[in-house]
Amino acid sequence: MATPSHHNPTPIELLAPARNAEIARAAIIHGADAVYIGAESFGARAAATNSIDDIKALCDFAAQYQARIYVTVNTILYDHELKAAEAMIKRLYRAGVDALIVQDMGLLRIDLPPIALHASTQCDIRTPQRARFLQDAGFSQLVLPRELSLTEIQEIREAVDVPLESFVHGALCVSYSGDCHAGWVLKGRSANRGECPQICRLPFDLYDGDGNLIARERHLLSLKDMNRASGIESMMEAGISSFKIEGRLKDAGYVKNICAFYRKRIDDIIEHHPDRYVRSSFGTTETGFNPAAEKSFNRGFTPYFLDGKPGKIASIYTPKSQGEPVGKVKRSDGNCIIADLKTPLANGDGMGFFDSDNRFTGFRLNRIEGNRLYPATRIYAAPGTTLYRNSDKAFDDLLSRRSSSRSIAVKMTLRLAGDRLALDVADERGNSCSTLSDPIKIEPAKTPQTDARRRIMGKLGETIYRLDSYEDLAGEIFIPAKELASLRRKALELLESDNRCRLRRELRRPEKLDAVFPDGTEITYHENVANRLARQFYLDHGVTRIQPAAEIASPGKNPQVMTTRYCLRRELGACLKEGGNDKLRGPLTLRSGNIALALEFDCKSCRMKVNALDNCQRR
Repeated sequence: MATPSHHNPTPIELLAPARNAEIARAAIIHGADAVYIGAESFGARAAATNSIDDIKALCDFAAQYQARIYVTVNTILYDHELKAAEAMIKRLYRAGVDALIVQDMGLLRIDLPPIALHASTQCDIRTPQRARFLQDAGFSQLVLPRELSLTEIQEIREAVDVPLESFVHGALCVSYSGDCHAGWVLKGRSANRGECPQICRLPFDLYDGDGNLIARERHLLSLKDMNRASGIESMMEAGISSFKIEGRLKDAGYVKNICAFYRKRIDDIIEHHPDRYVRSSFGTTETGFNPAAEKSFNRGFTPYFLDGKPGKIASIYTPKSQGEPVGKVKRSDGNCIIADLKTPLANGDGMGFFDSDNRFTGFRLNRIEGNRLYPATRIYAAPGTTLYRNSDKAFDDLLSRRSSSRSIAVKMTLRLAGDRLALDVADERGNSCSTLSDPIKIEPAKTPQTDARRRIMGKLGETIYRLDSYEDLAGEIFIPAKELASLRRKALELLESDNRCRLRRELRRPEKLDAVFPDGTEITYHENVANRLARQFYLDHGVTRIQPAAEIASPGKNPQVMTTRYCLRRELGACLKEGGNDKLRGPLTLRSGNIALALEFDCKSCRMKVNALDNCQRR
C-alpha cells in the first residue's frame, strides 16, 4: 500500500476492551477511538456479556465522539446456534453497532444485515495469502496474530487494501489464537467457545528424554504481557492502523490507565506526522493522573516478536501480576522489612518479591515509616531481594473516581440578523448549524458587553463541548443573559442533531465467490469448522475435504493442541540451532497433575508444537 499522502492521511484507531458498557464509556472518555465488547452470547469471553439495550445506549454515547463500537461474535458455532446468532446480529445492527469481530465462516452464509465484518485474531492470519483471501471473502478489517514481526506485517499490508489491526498491549496466549485446542482436549472447555481454562498458566514439571526432572512446578508455557509502546510508530509505518489493547475481563482502572497511556503515545506520533496520520475519532482527552503501564496488572513486559528477536518472553516463575520494582531489601525480621526504596510507597500498597527458589510471594503493606515496611502478615525477605509493587493504592483510588474528561471543540459567532440574534456554531467533527432568536428590542448597552457574552456562551460544563473560539459581531447592544443562554442551548441541540444525521456506518464488503482458499483443498480440525454453513463456505472456495473441529469430532491420538512461536528450548538456553541438545536432551515432556504434553520442535520454521499425550486426554 502506498505511503499516506498529505491529502489523505491514514486514520489511526486506538481500540479498547470492555467487559461491560460502563467500562466501555470509561475507555472512550480516556481516549479510545473504538471499543470491542461482547453481546448476549457467542463472544470469546463467556464471562463478559452485555444486553442489546446496553449496547444500543453505548452506541449512542460513542456517536458523540464518532467513536466506534465493535461487538465480538468470535466463537465457533454449532448448527443449532446459527439461527440464534442470526437473530442477535440483526438486533445488534439495529442497535447501531459499527462492526462484528467474527471467527466462524458460517456467519457469512446466514441472512446477515449489511454490517461490516472484522476477521478475529482467532482466524489465524499468518500469511499474506490468508489475509488476501479473507479480504476477498468480505472482511473489512483484519486482526493479525500477535506473533508477527514488522517485516511480516508489512508483507501482509502489501497484499491487502483493508485496515490492519494488531494487539499492542496485554496478556499473551502462548499458542497462535484460534489454534489452541488444549482446553477442549484436556478439560472439556474450549477457547474457541469462549471458555479457555488457561492451561498455559499452569505450573509444569519438565522431563528430558531420559526421564530426568529438569524443572519442578514452573510456569513454562506462561508468557509475559505485551507492551509495544516503543514500537507504535514502526507498526504504523509497517501498515497497522488499529492498535488493540487486550483485556475484556479487566477492571475499569486497568482500562482507564492503559487507554490514557497509549492515547498519549499515539497523539504524539500524529502531532509529529499530521500529513501521514489522523485520529479516527474526535475530542480532546484530559486526564487527572499520569498514566503508567507498569502500574496496572502485568507479568513483566515484552514486545514479543515485533523485531523478530523475542529474547526472554516467558514468566516462568509466576502467572500473577508482578508490577513495578520499587527497591531492595536491606534486612527483615518477619515483622518489619527495612528497604532501600527508589519509589515512595503508601499504606495499603500491594507488594511482592521472588524468594530464593524464585517463587513469588505477595503481601499487603499495612503501614510504612520512612524506609521501614510493616506487612499485614509475617513476611521474611532475604537482603538484596528486589521488592515489587503490584498495587498502588493511591493510584488505584484515583482511578476509581472520575479521572478524565473528553470534550469536542466548538467555534461560535454571535451576530444580528435584522431584529433577531443569530448564533453560528461549528465543531471539530465537521458539523455546523445556525439558530435565530425571537425578535428582540435593540438597545445600546451602557457598558462593554463582549467579555460578558463570551462567558455566557462558554458555560458548557454540562455538555461534551468546549468553547475553542468566539467571535462577537452583535455590537455594543444590550442582550439579556437568558436570551444568550437559550440561543446557546438551541444551537448545541441542533449541532448534536447534525452529528447524528451525518454519521455513516461502513457496509459489509461483497464476497468474491471465485476466491480460492489459499492453504490447499484439504483442511483439518485446526480450521475449526463446527457447523454445516462453515463447511459450505469452504466448499464454495475450493476446499474438497474437511475435518470437523475438535469440538465436533475427536482429532485423533496424541493430537497437536497448540502451535506456538514461543520455544521452550530457546527460553531455557537450549536452542537446537545453537547446539543446545547437549544442555537439554529430548524428547521433552511437560506434566501438571493428570496433564501430559509432548513437545515437538520444528526448527526450520522456528515453531514449537504441543501434543496432548493420549492417556491424559479428557474422557
